[in-house]
Amino acid sequence: MTKTRKMCFDRLLPTEPVRAQRVRPYGPHGTTRDRAISLIGKQWPNGSTITIRFLEGSQQQKDMVREISPEWTRHANLHFEFTDDPTAKIRVSFDAADGAWSYVGTDNASIPLHAATLNLGWQDEGVILHEFGHMIGLSHEHQNPDGGINWNEAQVIQDLAGPPNFWTPEQTRHNVLDKYRADQLHGTVFDPQSIMLYAFPAEWTTNGFATEANEKLSAVDKAFVKSAQMYPGSQAPAASATPLVVSPATVASIGVPGEIDLYKFDVPSAGVHVMQTLGTTDVFMTLFGPDDPTRKVAEDDDNGTGRNAQIVASLSPGQYFVQVRHFSPTHTGDYRIMVSR
Repeated sequence: MTKTRKMCFDRLLPTEPVRAQRVRPYGPHGTTRDRAISLIGKQWPNGSTITIRFLEGSQQQKDMVREISPEWTRHANLHFEFTDDPTAKIRVSFDAADGAWSYVGTDNASIPLHAATLNLGWQDEGVILHEFGHMIGLSHEHQNPDGGINWNEAQVIQDLAGPPNFWTPEQTRHNVLDKYRADQLHGTVFDPQSIMLYAFPAEWTTNGFATEANEKLSAVDKAFVKSAQMYPGSQAPAASATPLVVSPATVASIGVPGEIDLYKFDVPSAGVHVMQTLGTTDVFMTLFGPDDPTRKVAEDDDNGTGRNAQIVASLSPGQYFVQVRHFSPTHTGDYRIMVSR
């Protein structure tokens, strides 16, 4: 009998299954070598401080998380701040009956403050690093569309129907068998050493392929999270943001492949605002705030004219941040950006 495995599962927002998304293949000259995988639009602003609160747990459990999870920040330009603040972005629970899971990246900012955003139903170094990998925006490596895993579906469904997962066939398909669509991902080649890959036995594949449990970040994990497409450099997002005036348009450029531009503007009184880009460059826009460069308000790809981005939102008073990147990380181009009301 095949030994059953403890598996993580994705927490998705209600709109996620129907959200239209597009692919961004990473790597030099459009290739997809030596990278992990990340869902489009899930990254926190580069340099963010992510606040983390424990909803429960023993001192030992909390100490393990405090000790192990910041390994990501040795490579990604992010900072983890453990706090008792009830408005913390990440809320960690330790419910042994609820498995191991996390919402992905900035989806965490959409979850009610009373609810957990990450659960550690069991704990070891690999599980903590894996779930915090989801938290910073990484996806499951075994669902990489370039992975080429030939699943023995009947065996996988049978094994995961038992303890400790007790998944239905639909849950197993979602969490293991179904690959992400290419248009959902920053696409890459498969990394068998990734911390985002769980161990599974040869009986789960039709060609005898198996993986071992990974307890450490792989070389590819480390390289990807500090790359220009994820969290490079050392500047905090608020400090590095360019002031954006309310009309006319500001002239800008994606001058280097993978560049991410960040702007800020103030809203003195509540009202509907329009953030938009102009020109022929295909860009992707994300809005954060108020007064918080890690709280995602909205994002957009092509709702403007042509390939331009446009966000229309009713904003309360405060300071807001607009992040702009090229749709393709290998391309550059000029654009203009403006905010109006």
